[in-house]
Amino acid sequence: QVQLAESGGGSVQAGGSLRLACEGAVFTSSVNCVAWVRQAPGKEREGVAVVYMLGDLTRYADSVKERFTISRDNIKNLLYLQMNSLKPEDTAMYYCAAARRCPIPGRSVARADYDYWGQGTQVTVSS
Repeated sequence: QVQLAESGGGSVQAGGSLRLACEGAVFTSSVNCVAWVRQAPGKEREGVAVVYMLGDLTRYADSVKERFTISRDNIKNLLYLQMNSLKPEDTAMYYCAAARRCPIPGRSVARADYDYWGQGTQVTVSS
């Protein structure tokens, strides 16, 4: 059983940075990829970034490329999302999620697309 727990959200001004962390993000027989997914009020869930077990390959939504970095600490079983140059449109609840097969980031995400979810951490970016 994979249990995920996010931390690190908060409020920041535009142009600032935050680093989110997710405990419990491990690759198992049923988990081949772990990802960050966000949902802004009144909007669909959106895949932000994903890292795959195979070669630690990463993919990003176009909206966050060059600003966000997803990474893992294999020893501590932590997943990170370093967010730089934050914009007001990045305001959302950010979730850590894991699955055998992960949707390509940048597309809408259904709850059923991932097998495991954390409880979420709020990121608010003010202009």
